[in-house]
Amino acid sequence: MQRLSGLDATFLYLETSTQLLHVCGLVILDPSTIPGGYRYRSLLGELDSRMAAMPTFRRKLKDSRLNLDYPVWVDDHDFDIERHCHRTSVPAPGGHDELAELAGHIASQPLDRSRPLWEMWVIEGLADGTIAVMSKIHHSAADGITGANILAQLCSLEPESPALVDTTAESAGDAGTLDIAVGGLLAVISRPARLARLVPGGIAMLPKWVTRARKGTAMPAPFTAPRTSFNGAITGHRNIAFTQLDLAKVKAVKDRHGVKVNDVVLALCAGALRNYLDERGELPADSLVAMVPVSVHGKSDRAGTNQISGMFTQLGTQIADPLARLLAISEYNATSKNHNEALGANMLQDWSQFASPAVFGAAMRVYSSLKLAERHPVVSNLVVSNVPGPPVPLYFLGARITGMFPLGPIFHGAGLNVTVMSLDGKVDVGIVSCTDLAPQLHELAQGFALALDELLGAAEKGDEESNGEGCATTTPPAT
Repeated sequence: MQRLSGLDATFLYLETSTQLLHVCGLVILDPSTIPGGYRYRSLLGELDSRMAAMPTFRRKLKDSRLNLDYPVWVDDHDFDIERHCHRTSVPAPGGHDELAELAGHIASQPLDRSRPLWEMWVIEGLADGTIAVMSKIHHSAADGITGANILAQLCSLEPESPALVDTTAESAGDAGTLDIAVGGLLAVISRPARLARLVPGGIAMLPKWVTRARKGTAMPAPFTAPRTSFNGAITGHRNIAFTQLDLAKVKAVKDRHGVKVNDVVLALCAGALRNYLDERGELPADSLVAMVPVSVHGKSDRAGTNQISGMFTQLGTQIADPLARLLAISEYNATSKNHNEALGANMLQDWSQFASPAVFGAAMRVYSSLKLAERHPVVSNLVVSNVPGPPVPLYFLGARITGMFPLGPIFHGAGLNVTVMSLDGKVDVGIVSCTDLAPQLHELAQGFALALDELLGAAEKGDEESNGEGCATTTPPAT
């Protein structure tokens, strides 16, 4: 058996009927590259043949009433690929809007906890002849990097090349009721000692944060974000929007202004959000605050699937000029990154080890039912994540990937998630919200291309002004 870490289990306890904590991905495929052509049963058989070497897909949760600690992963000996893979079709006319609506419906359905916590939907009927695959995996089983690695095992660099499979991965094994209970008891007994080691550092963290804030070197504190229409209690209805940008244009902005790709990504998000909120007459005077998940894979030595921390950063939405906003975001990010690194890679994982299964889950249900997210200050306005992908074409079971849109979860009080992934010269933007909070989500997605054009226009204007000034200094005076 493999016991969940506190952070992994926390994603189980945070989940309610309205706050669904699975991570989704919408992949658009060109079936013309599949050797022998596309057939659903063939695709299903190819997928099934690879599952034996991918333990993550074949493990399920197991718990015991006598267990005082977190649940464990065990092998599912009754695994059946057809319980997890489904075939469906978009309604006519089979365009972008119909696909987004169907993807939102799929994202609104909870996963069955009695089985391995993932699903895959093959979506046919698209007017352009492409095929979409909508995947879902619970956050307790995968973070952003882990999810990308899992998907990579189903992909290859050539249509006929076998996927790279990790043959060293160990299965979850089995566990009896007594094994789970005894292991849980031993883990709980050791918690007071672990807590004693963490408390001194935790107590010292607040004054250090205050000191940093006075010096202007602190990231925004939680509960300081302005409220918007998507910062309320969410329902179980999800809507999805997605768009694709040219990576070369993003890099052109980056190179012109000496910033990082992540700075440009956040600036695009800020520009789209500013226009979206301004058109609705609800643009706050203060900057929106984003929570940005940060991978600590390779930095943390803690057990568990989720290897993440999180930082808060301002988006500069109060700044009208797009170029000034980008430069401000670059400074905000540098400050927040330095502060987050000072807090340590293990902080979130360490403190999550003390999440009580009974207390935490019950508290979350009360919090959700009473809509308490609307009664206290906003922790952060949204989640923004940037997942780097390969710069070359990828093939999913033989079909070339033309779009890969990651779709993260949303939370009470932060009902908007924007996740960005680069692949093969493109930047794929996936956006998730709650239908009741942001019914016109496609308008926000359309704003990303406009925000990129604004930044490119600002860069070109700056170049023209620089060239004009240069000419003026070298032109001889008229006689």
